[in-house]
Amino acid sequence: MHPYRTKTCGELRKENVGQTVRLSGWVHRVRDHGGLLFIDLRDHYGITQCVLNSSSPHFKTAEGLRPETVITVTGRVTPRAPDAVNPKLSTGEVEVAVEDLTVLSAADPLPLQVSTDAEFPEETRLRYRFLDLRREKLHRNVALRSQVIASIRRRMIAAGFTEFQTPILTSSS
Repeated sequence: MHPYRTKTCGELRKENVGQTVRLSGWVHRVRDHGGLLFIDLRDHYGITQCVLNSSSPHFKTAEGLRPETVITVTGRVTPRAPDAVNPKLSTGEVEVAVEDLTVLSAADPLPLQVSTDAEFPEETRLRYRFLDLRREKLHRNVALRSQVIASIRRRMIAAGFTEFQTPILTSSS
Protein backbone atom coordinates (compact mmCIF):
# COMPACT_ATOMS: atom_id res chain seq x y z
CA MET A 1 0.00 0.00 0.00
CA HIS A 2 1.26 3.51 -0.86
CA PRO A 3 2.44 5.31 2.29
CA TYR A 4 0.06 8.26 1.77
CA ARG A 5 -2.87 7.20 -0.39
CA THR A 6 -4.61 4.44 -2.26
CA LYS A 7 -7.35 6.78 -3.53
CA THR A 8 -7.79 10.52 -3.78
CA CYS A 9 -10.40 12.37 -1.76
CA GLY A 10 -12.47 12.96 -4.88
CA GLU A 11 -12.72 9.46 -6.30
CA LEU A 12 -14.61 7.39 -3.72
CA ARG A 13 -18.07 6.24 -4.84
CA LYS A 14 -20.69 3.62 -3.90
CA GLU A 15 -18.67 1.04 -5.86
CA ASN A 16 -15.88 1.41 -3.27
CA VAL A 17 -18.06 0.42 -0.30
CA GLY A 18 -16.33 -2.27 1.73
CA GLN A 19 -12.83 -1.40 0.52
CA THR A 20 -10.08 -0.34 2.90
CA VAL A 21 -8.55 2.90 1.65
CA ARG A 22 -5.84 5.32 2.69
CA LEU A 23 -6.38 9.05 2.08
CA SER A 24 -4.13 12.03 2.74
CA GLY A 25 -4.96 15.70 2.65
CA TRP A 26 -5.80 18.83 4.57
CA VAL A 27 -8.41 18.92 7.30
CA HIS A 28 -11.09 21.10 5.73
CA ARG A 29 -13.54 21.04 8.63
CA VAL A 30 -14.13 19.09 11.85
CA ARG A 31 -17.65 18.61 13.26
CA ASP A 32 -18.31 17.10 16.68
CA HIS A 33 -21.70 15.40 17.05
CA GLY A 34 -21.32 14.05 20.56
CA GLY A 35 -20.12 10.48 20.21
CA LEU A 36 -19.22 10.94 16.54
CA LEU A 37 -16.57 13.14 15.00
CA PHE A 38 -16.76 14.06 11.30
CA ILE A 39 -13.66 15.22 9.45
CA ASP A 40 -13.95 16.66 5.96
CA LEU A 41 -10.63 15.73 4.35
CA ARG A 42 -9.60 17.72 1.26
CA ASP A 43 -6.98 17.23 -1.40
CA HIS A 44 -6.54 18.64 -4.90
CA TYR A 45 -9.22 16.29 -6.22
CA GLY A 46 -12.10 16.75 -3.78
CA ILE A 47 -13.47 16.24 -0.28
CA THR A 48 -14.29 13.03 1.57
CA GLN A 49 -16.08 12.77 4.89
CA CYS A 50 -14.27 10.66 7.49
CA VAL A 51 -15.98 9.42 10.67
CA LEU A 52 -14.58 8.50 14.06
CA ASN A 53 -16.55 6.94 16.90
CA SER A 54 -15.80 8.06 20.46
CA SER A 55 -14.49 4.54 21.19
CA SER A 56 -11.73 4.98 18.60
CA PRO A 57 -8.20 5.27 20.02
CA HIS A 58 -7.68 8.20 17.62
CA PHE A 59 -10.70 10.19 18.84
CA LYS A 60 -8.72 12.47 21.18
CA THR A 61 -6.18 13.23 18.45
CA ALA A 62 -8.95 13.99 15.96
CA GLU A 63 -10.74 16.32 18.40
CA GLY A 64 -7.68 18.58 18.48
CA LEU A 65 -7.25 18.85 14.70
CA ARG A 66 -7.20 22.35 13.29
CA PRO A 67 -8.16 23.32 9.76
CA GLU A 68 -5.33 22.81 7.23
CA THR A 69 -3.58 20.19 9.36
CA VAL A 70 -2.20 17.51 7.03
CA ILE A 71 -3.30 13.99 7.96
CA THR A 72 -3.42 10.46 6.61
CA VAL A 73 -6.40 8.28 7.43
CA THR A 74 -6.91 4.59 6.77
CA GLY A 75 -10.35 3.07 7.00
CA ARG A 76 -13.22 1.22 5.42
CA VAL A 77 -15.53 2.91 2.92
CA THR A 78 -19.11 2.75 4.18
CA PRO A 79 -22.37 3.99 2.64
CA ARG A 80 -24.00 7.01 4.21
CA ALA A 81 -27.52 6.73 5.54
CA PRO A 82 -30.06 7.83 2.89
CA ASP A 83 -30.92 10.98 4.86
CA ALA A 84 -27.21 11.84 5.26
CA VAL A 85 -26.30 11.71 1.54
CA ASN A 86 -24.75 14.99 0.37
CA PRO A 87 -25.66 15.55 -3.31
CA LYS A 88 -23.35 18.58 -3.48
CA LEU A 89 -20.28 16.33 -3.19
CA SER A 90 -19.19 13.74 -5.73
CA THR A 91 -18.26 11.57 -2.72
CA GLY A 92 -21.51 12.41 -0.92
CA GLU A 93 -22.91 8.87 -0.88
CA VAL A 94 -20.01 7.38 1.10
CA GLU A 95 -17.79 8.09 4.07
CA VAL A 96 -14.65 6.54 5.52
CA ALA A 97 -14.87 4.87 8.93
CA VAL A 98 -11.43 5.77 10.29
CA GLU A 99 -9.35 2.90 11.69
CA ASP A 100 -6.00 4.70 11.74
CA LEU A 101 -5.12 8.40 11.77
CA THR A 102 -1.66 9.96 11.44
CA VAL A 103 -0.95 13.68 11.76
CA LEU A 104 1.71 14.52 9.19
CA SER A 105 1.88 18.26 9.82
CA ALA A 106 -0.05 20.16 12.47
CA ALA A 107 -1.30 23.60 11.48
CA ASP A 108 -1.09 26.74 13.58
CA PRO A 109 -4.21 28.92 13.94
CA LEU A 110 -4.93 30.42 10.52
CA PRO A 111 -4.98 34.13 9.73
CA LEU A 112 -7.19 33.36 6.71
CA GLN A 113 -9.92 30.69 6.73
CA VAL A 114 -9.71 28.39 3.72
CA SER A 115 -13.03 26.61 4.21
CA THR A 116 -15.20 29.74 3.89
CA ASP A 117 -16.04 32.24 1.18
CA ALA A 118 -15.61 35.11 3.64
CA GLU A 119 -13.94 38.20 2.29
CA PHE A 120 -10.55 39.19 3.67
CA PRO A 121 -8.57 42.38 3.04
CA GLU A 122 -6.35 42.18 -0.04
CA GLU A 123 -3.24 42.78 2.07
CA THR A 124 -4.06 39.70 4.16
CA ARG A 125 -4.83 37.62 1.07
CA LEU A 126 -1.53 38.58 -0.58
CA ARG A 127 0.53 38.03 2.57
CA TYR A 128 -0.96 34.56 2.99
CA ARG A 129 -1.22 33.74 -0.72
CA PHE A 130 -0.35 30.08 -0.10
CA LEU A 131 -3.56 29.79 1.95
CA ASP A 132 -5.65 31.96 -0.37
CA LEU A 133 -4.84 29.67 -3.32
CA ARG A 134 -6.33 26.72 -1.39
CA ARG A 135 -9.73 28.41 -1.25
CA GLU A 136 -12.21 26.72 -3.57
CA LYS A 137 -12.82 29.60 -6.01
CA LEU A 138 -9.14 30.44 -6.50
CA HIS A 139 -8.15 26.77 -6.67
CA ARG A 140 -10.78 26.24 -9.39
CA ASN A 141 -9.52 29.30 -11.31
CA VAL A 142 -5.88 28.18 -11.20
CA ALA A 143 -6.83 24.68 -12.37
CA LEU A 144 -8.97 26.12 -15.20
CA ARG A 145 -6.12 28.39 -16.31
CA SER A 146 -3.78 25.39 -16.43
CA GLN A 147 -6.28 23.38 -18.50
CA VAL A 148 -6.84 26.25 -20.96
CA ILE A 149 -3.10 26.79 -21.48
CA ALA A 150 -2.53 23.04 -21.94
CA SER A 151 -5.35 22.89 -24.50
CA ILE A 152 -3.94 25.86 -26.45
CA ARG A 153 -0.46 24.31 -26.35
CA ARG A 154 -1.76 20.93 -27.66
CA ARG A 155 -3.65 22.62 -30.51
CA MET A 156 -0.69 24.79 -31.50
CA ILE A 157 1.66 21.78 -31.56
CA ALA A 158 -0.92 19.79 -33.59
CA ALA A 159 -1.01 22.71 -36.06
CA GLY A 160 2.77 22.50 -36.50
CA PHE A 161 3.91 25.32 -34.27
CA THR A 162 7.03 24.96 -32.16
CA GLU A 163 7.25 26.62 -28.77
CA PHE A 164 10.51 28.34 -27.90
CA GLN A 165 11.31 29.75 -24.51
CA THR A 166 13.97 32.36 -23.98
CA PRO A 167 15.76 31.95 -20.66
CA ILE A 168 15.45 34.96 -18.39
CA LEU A 169 17.22 35.63 -15.12
CA THR A 170 14.33 37.41 -13.43
CA SER A 171 10.62 37.33 -14.02
CA SER A 172 8.64 40.56 -14.29
CA SER A 173 5.99 39.14 -12.00
